Amino acid sequence: MGITSALVLFAVIWFMTFLIVIPIRLQTQGDIGEVVPGTHAGSPENHNLKKKAWITTAISVVLWCIIAGTILSGAITVRDLDWFNRMSEPAVSRGTNG
Repeated sequence: MGITSALVLFAVIWFMTFLIVIPIRLQTQGDIGEVVPGTHAGSPENHNLKKKAWITTAISVVLWCIIAGTILSGAITVRDLDWFNRMSEPAVSRGTNG
C-alpha cells in the first residue's frame, strides 16, 4: 500500500466515522425548547463538533490500523473478494534455469 492509498483509506474511514458520531448526544433546539424564529426545531443547539472530531480521529486511527494491517499482511486480497470469478488466475513468474 502506498502513502496515497493509506491517506485515502484514512480519509474515507474518518468521514464515515464522523457521519456516525455526529448525531450522538446531539441536542436540538426542539429538545431544549428554545427554537429560534426562522430555524427548524431539529437544528442543533449544542453540537460539540471539536470534541466529536477528536473522538472520530481516535476511532479512525484504531480502525485504520486494523484495516491497513489486514491489507498489508495479505490476509485478504482483491482475489478473495472476486465472488463472480471475473478475475483471471494470477500470473506465475517463470524463472530461467539457464
